[in-house]
Amino acid sequence: MAGRGRILAGNALPLAIFLVFALVPLFASFRAEAYVLSLVTRVMIFAIAALALDLLIGYGALVSFGHAAFIGLGAYAVGILASHGIQDALISLPVALAVSALFALVTGIVCLRTKGVYFIMITLAFGQMAYFTASSLAPYGGDDGLTIRMRSTFAGFPVLANDRALYYACLLALLAAYLICRSLVASRFGRVYRGARENAQRMGTIGFEVYRYQLVAYVIAGALGGLSGFTEHWKVIFGPLLVLVAVFAPGGLLGLAARLRRMLRG
Repeated sequence: MAGRGRILAGNALPLAIFLVFALVPLFASFRAEAYVLSLVTRVMIFAIAALALDLLIGYGALVSFGHAAFIGLGAYAVGILASHGIQDALISLPVALAVSALFALVTGIVCLRTKGVYFIMITLAFGQMAYFTASSLAPYGGDDGLTIRMRSTFAGFPVLANDRALYYACLLALLAAYLICRSLVASRFGRVYRGARENAQRMGTIGFEVYRYQLVAYVIAGALGGLSGFTEHWKVIFGPLLVLVAVFAPGGLLGLAARLRRMLRG
């Protein structure tokens, strides 16, 4: 019973967050439903990207400045397919994941040969390379960017045309990404991966090929980044959120939760 209580206590914050997300459409129906659903949908999309980045930085100490490239690749894969009349999510979503994962694999083979600031700079270089490549694609918007004019269909049906359906599809994607990352970190693979963060040389000495573990994690993070797509108004969300986090929660959401627990106990 005590062990079950500890498990529930450790999962209380994620459960509360997902519960709030699930209930948002119910409260949004009273006022400005379209705006609220659109805003929170974008929040969940960037939460998927943040989970992928946390897998690299938080658990692997792999500080990447090129993570936005995976998000852009996922968006461009869907947009380019849509411009050629392929709009079904059953096709475009696997293609977006595959393109982002392939880019992560190819660049990760090179990036993970470096360490520290060199790793940071080479990920930034690959990110900029992806950016300028996209800017040069004149048939797909060039400097103006690529506009996706219609939502994807699902098995030929316009299911995602409904705002609530799109919202819950993004919520399911976020939940799946969270469970994948959590399971990965808690697995044997995750223990080796986290051990490499603390002391890569020691992990190599006892027989683990750290490079392969880091490359697999890099590819998974890249695929999850591709899943998150791109949203056109990301600065509207990111700017105020960054200010609020810096002022009220310098330790992030977990730091804020720890402060709240201390306040309640005291």
